Amino acid sequence: MAAKAKNEPPPQPIIVKKIIEEGHGGHHGGAWKVAYADFVTAMMAFFLMMWLLGATDEKKRKALADYFTPTLVEMKQASAGSDGMFGGDSLMSKDNYPTKASQTGTRSMTIPRDATGTNDRGGKDDIDRDREAFEELKKILKERLEQTEAGANLYKNLSFVETEDGLRINMVDQPDFSMFMLATDILTPKAEQLIREIGKAVIDLPNNIIVRGHTDSLPYASGKTMNNWKLSTARAEATRTALLMNAVPARRFSRIEGVADREPFNPRDKYDSRNRRMAVTLAWRNNGNRPAIAGTQRPEVIRKPVPLGQISALQAGNGGQP
Repeated sequence: MAAKAKNEPPPQPIIVKKIIEEGHGGHHGGAWKVAYADFVTAMMAFFLMMWLLGATDEKKRKALADYFTPTLVEMKQASAGSDGMFGGDSLMSKDNYPTKASQTGTRSMTIPRDATGTNDRGGKDDIDRDREAFEELKKILKERLEQTEAGANLYKNLSFVETEDGLRINMVDQPDFSMFMLATDILTPKAEQLIREIGKAVIDLPNNIIVRGHTDSLPYASGKTMNNWKLSTARAEATRTALLMNAVPARRFSRIEGVADREPFNPRDKYDSRNRRMAVTLAWRNNGNRPAIAGTQRPEVIRKPVPLGQISALQAGNGGQP
């Protein structure tokens, strides 16, 4: 082994320097593109929303708002357990929360309605509005007729019944009051006055009108061609004509009916004068969503059209019913 030279310098360490080149700035990368795309998308959605707000009416804007509103199940707070979860009351207790006519107001859970629900109209549907109009009609008739003593006596012959068809206004015969002359379809002066007041009260309402005639069970003399079916139908037509003459539009009448003595006012006495009556019914505006009336039955109706005035010519002096 050779000897190391004394004058040779010691070996220098070898240093390896590793240089990693980094980016020269954010503009050389792709992150800004993502941010810019998000910004453009947000601006497009904003301008689309502004265009929709300017191109739609209030009802459509509410529908759009309801569409983007999260569907949350909320507990009724206004009157159903406003103090605590249920306010210490029963889940099935009644409340005054607005509901549809076909629903029962209870302290139950409810899901928010969309813009086409009844809440857009103050929580009322057609049946609710019809009932309010019917109550107002009763008040108007009562006030008008009771202004005079004669009118007050006429008002006693009226009765109001809510049926499956609508509000039925019955004009009922009494021992001292008759709607028609004896065995004819000729209205008495008092009946004309009563029908005139009814016509004034219903003229501004949008509801269709049904006119139905009723008789008692007094038979006609043998050999005559007339009967209670024809008489009730002819009297219904006479009543419709009287309403028409008092400015009630012809398009309002949906049908007339003659049911003879099949629906007596007093079933225990088929000859009772109250069985002779005329019924003017204001139909529900939404016939497809009529309320269920307890105990209401739709009787079979036989309609036999008779020309107005024919009854008078055929029955004069035949001893038929009044």
